[in-house]
Amino acid sequence: MRFIERLRGLPRSQAIAEQGEQPTWRRVVGRIVTVLAAVLVLAVLILPDRPGFGPGALLRIPIEVLVAVALVLLLPARAGRIMAGVGGALVGLLAVMKVLDIGFFSVLDRPFDPMGDWPFITAGADYLSRSRGRTVEILAIIGAIVVAVGLLVVMTLAAVRLARVVKGHRTSAVRTVVVLGVVWVVAAAFGAPLADRSTSVDAYDHAAQVGFDIRDHSQFAAQMATDSFRDVPGSQLLTGLRGKDVVLAYVESYGRVALEDPQISPGVQAVLSAGYDKLRAAGFSAKTGWLTSSTYAGGSWLAHSTLESGVWVNSQQRFLDYAGSDRFNLDKAFSRAGWRTVDVEPANIGDAPGPKFDKVYDERDLGYRGQRFTFNSMPDQYTLGKLQSNELSAPGHPPVFSRIVMLSSHAPWAPVPQMSDWNNIGVGYEFKATPETAGANWDLLSPDRNVVRTNYGRSVQYSLNTLISYVLTYGDDNLVLVFLGDHQPDSVVTGTTTNRDVPITIIAHDPKVLDRVSGWGWQDGIRPTAAAPVWRMDAFRNQFLTAFGTRT
Repeated sequence: MRFIERLRGLPRSQAIAEQGEQPTWRRVVGRIVTVLAAVLVLAVLILPDRPGFGPGALLRIPIEVLVAVALVLLLPARAGRIMAGVGGALVGLLAVMKVLDIGFFSVLDRPFDPMGDWPFITAGADYLSRSRGRTVEILAIIGAIVVAVGLLVVMTLAAVRLARVVKGHRTSAVRTVVVLGVVWVVAAAFGAPLADRSTSVDAYDHAAQVGFDIRDHSQFAAQMATDSFRDVPGSQLLTGLRGKDVVLAYVESYGRVALEDPQISPGVQAVLSAGYDKLRAAGFSAKTGWLTSSTYAGGSWLAHSTLESGVWVNSQQRFLDYAGSDRFNLDKAFSRAGWRTVDVEPANIGDAPGPKFDKVYDERDLGYRGQRFTFNSMPDQYTLGKLQSNELSAPGHPPVFSRIVMLSSHAPWAPVPQMSDWNNIGVGYEFKATPETAGANWDLLSPDRNVVRTNYGRSVQYSLNTLISYVLTYGDDNLVLVFLGDHQPDSVVTGTTTNRDVPITIIAHDPKVLDRVSGWGWQDGIRPTAAAPVWRMDAFRNQFLTAFGTRT
């Protein structure tokens, strides 16, 4: 009583301090911060690792929270705070991984690979720069760094604060953990989604992926070392194509959906049907089929490497292993057999890993000055025109094998260029967008999926029209064109399909060329149907070298 009476004679702030109490506003703010910390931790733990989840997905009891609270209660105060800080940092790291997983599932339909997928982040930044401008790219990078660092710091502080609250309310915490633990066990016994352990599973899966990548490095090296064509002399390689200019054209995002989706396929099929009628009238023939790509929605270089190397390149780690190896690919086969080899890469602004061609044309060499279109790129017609004028138009030129990457059907699929006069492409000033897509663009947040899908179909039609027109304009008895899609487009176009097939077609004027592939079972024409054969993309190199090599 004397202590209380003495406090009454002190100023209010000093009396509160003597009692160990805080002002009311501080207590309220503290409670709000604690609630926010709890909500944040729960939200990160419950958040699914892929898009498309509804409110019901958030009704979970995460086992990680129950285990963490139990450990805090069992450990000494200092050890509990240290454990909470480390655990909070790990949860923050897992939050970053979940955000990456959501992004990768949205675009590539698979989770993020912590060892091999960092180059895709760079590719995403490049996409933003090309489609939205350098400023948007820089802001996005800054924002991503701020969010990542912020999650690590905030989650660590939140976990430490919650550990302190648990220690200060021991009895309530024990009762809560026991009750929720019983509910979790019962829910798990009946397979109810209320019993959640998704964060632990995600962490295990990512750790397992790292282990798989480490083991895969040596396994893939062994696969690349096995090659029946490595030591074949040039005199026996590609004898069925002697004197031919062979153009291998990759049509960006040209997947099975372009030929089978009810909204997209009518226009694409009309282009192919009318185009093949014109090609046949000009004396050309074609064979077509399907290949299953090693990638989906992005990572075109993985598909290119798979087709040309004859091994399954489905990750960035495998690509880097392949790029640094001496694997015998199509480029080396043509080079050994006497062809000049040329690579046309309109998206590249610098040297890139991969096969070594006699000549590489990237954006710096192509001299385009006109309007930019999808992916901030030059039109396919311009790229093909430059290949023709720089390499294939000189009379008596040595046979050329050229790989060309066509970008006009690359996301964002708008604006789409119009066809121009082949003799008047100059440095690109003549190219204009189609009226339907002029001024249009698309990004990952586009609310109108139908517009995106329609523009995708238009861009594919343009690329196919360009190839057909190129053959009709410049093709002769010495031209062989192999064109294919690299992968299916983004899920905003394909939806939930798991199909990874892309069309592939060989066009030639000389009937002897297609006679060589008659045993493949491919269909006549440039539009494969559902009945056409389907190969894995890594099977093509061996089939191609066998068909066109010396027959014994």
